[in-house]
Amino acid sequence: MAACKSGEFLLSCEPILKKINIAPSAVVRDGAHYVGFESGDKAPEPLKAGIIAAGEGSRLKSEGITQPKPLVAVKGVPLIERLIHSYIRFGISEIVCIVNESSLDVKRFVEAKHFPVPVTFVVKTTPSSMHSLFALAPHLAGGRFLLSTVDSVFNEEEFAGFLEYGGARESADGVLAVTNFVDDENPLYVQLDASRKILAFGRTDRPPVPQEPSWVTGGLYVLSPRIFSEMEISLRRDILRLRNFLSHLVEQGYRMEGYPFSRIIDVDHADDIRAAETLLRTT
Repeated sequence: MAACKSGEFLLSCEPILKKINIAPSAVVRDGAHYVGFESGDKAPEPLKAGIIAAGEGSRLKSEGITQPKPLVAVKGVPLIERLIHSYIRFGISEIVCIVNESSLDVKRFVEAKHFPVPVTFVVKTTPSSMHSLFALAPHLAGGRFLLSTVDSVFNEEEFAGFLEYGGARESADGVLAVTNFVDDENPLYVQLDASRKILAFGRTDRPPVPQEPSWVTGGLYVLSPRIFSEMEISLRRDILRLRNFLSHLVEQGYRMEGYPFSRIIDVDHADDIRAAETLLRTT
């Protein structure tokens, strides 16, 4: 992803807080910690979905796979097409996807499919997945929404349960797919309590507990638009990655929860394609 200064990106995002109707006076805090909003919870509505497909797929390219990552096929179906079909099957009402300025082939591919729900594109080269999320904010700010990376392959029955739980869990600011299947060179570990509340991200220094699973994130998130109230401060603090933004939310008192999946494959390498195909054959 191309580099840019957070200050410059912030200037382009300033209208978003007004668009999503979040004013500083509406945020209720206990000291430094977020508690909630003065307005009451809304009844669950059909979710919109955001897909982050703005990466360059450099690791796949280094292994000889030259097409853009969203068009890499798993069992003969490009990643982005498989993801959109899954979302439509489980009731997603609208999809917005961000691609970088060198991935217009992805946009043309999706538009030629004429999916039965609206699929909108944001074409923007961003410095990180967090900035990609913020670029999607004007499209997702009307209610709880699904966010995913384009390269996550999962069991659809588990995904259906995750979507139902996350969409109805109004008391949580975010529900994250987590798995104890760790097969990533740089996983984001998650510390959960007994209620599946996320206590922190990253490894813990305490001794491991026998039979206690090590949870990692899986690239699927159901989020409240309340999180966008932290957008401006995150940019001013030069928080540069989505994982760091998630840690910031937990540190500020936002309630984030984990939802367990048996296995999620992130397609970053050629071997991951084969692992994803095996997962789909056995579920």
